[in-house]
Amino acid sequence: MKEAKTKDLWVFVETNEDGTAKNVGLELLGKGRELATKQGGKLCAAVIGCGIDAAVDAANKAGADVIYAVDGPEYKQYTTDAYAIALVTLVEKYMPTSMLIGATNHGRDLGPRVSSRLDTGLTADCTGLDIDEESGLVAWTRPAFGGNLMACILCPDHRPQIGTVRPGVFKKGEPVEGHAEIIKEDIHVAEDQIRTRVIELIKDMDAENVDLEGAEIIVSGGRGVGGPEGFEPIRALAEVLGATVGASRAAVDSGWIAHAHQVGQTGKTVGPKLYIACGISGAIQHLAGMSGSDVVVAINKDPDAPIFDVADYGVVGNLFEVLPVLTEELKKIRG
Repeated sequence: MKEAKTKDLWVFVETNEDGTAKNVGLELLGKGRELATKQGGKLCAAVIGCGIDAAVDAANKAGADVIYAVDGPEYKQYTTDAYAIALVTLVEKYMPTSMLIGATNHGRDLGPRVSSRLDTGLTADCTGLDIDEESGLVAWTRPAFGGNLMACILCPDHRPQIGTVRPGVFKKGEPVEGHAEIIKEDIHVAEDQIRTRVIELIKDMDAENVDLEGAEIIVSGGRGVGGPEGFEPIRALAEVLGATVGASRAAVDSGWIAHAHQVGQTGKTVGPKLYIACGISGAIQHLAGMSGSDVVVAINKDPDAPIFDVADYGVVGNLFEVLPVLTEELKKIRG
């Protein structure tokens, strides 16, 4: 069993191909500050990529105390081998007590590989984080049993404690004047150690225009829309509001809208300023993905729908009657 050398909390800051930081790492640095203070250690960012000055600067402004930067051409495109070798090398050298990784496509691939090589555990797809007062351990909260309950998990024996956290669960903090110590680590991976290579990237043209995690306003439809055509009034309202269209799993599974729009346990976790749920009953799997919204408006003809329990404002009515009226009134206000 590996022992932690410090009480530091690390955040893996995922980068884009252009060297900028993905939002999830910056979101986790915001929450990480709170956790690191409770742990009694420093907040550290691990930044791996190619040409990563912009990502390092973003992590600095997000409040990191220390930034470990690994820069090299082999990291321009994500590969499991290169990134796992680099991150494991960093962790084995400095041995923090805990580490947060974004539950993105890459993070969900990287986290298990790193935890296995470090002979430690991994709590996946977390939607809540805290420090347990009694033990001082990270309390990882995640959906369990198909999302029917929330489990709080502690990892008392092995270090570092590692978890992947869904994007959009936490808000990015306000930028600060950077004060981080930047440590550049020269870690290079030989070509024969990288067993996969990216031949071609094929983008989902529908997903390219769906930024649920970064949206400030989301208008979502569920089973109550009745079919693909039921999303037309939702799209009309979204256009007036400058919003992004979301959907519940029921609507996606029925083939009424692409998976890129799905909000919930098996979709995206979002935290917009305004979330409008139309014809969505409010199953716990969906609530797990939108509970971080600042204001929730629910429109449903069933007055007993669970969505009303979490909504700030509720309209009991047929969405096909309510939405056109709401859209027209907003058009008048906006001129």
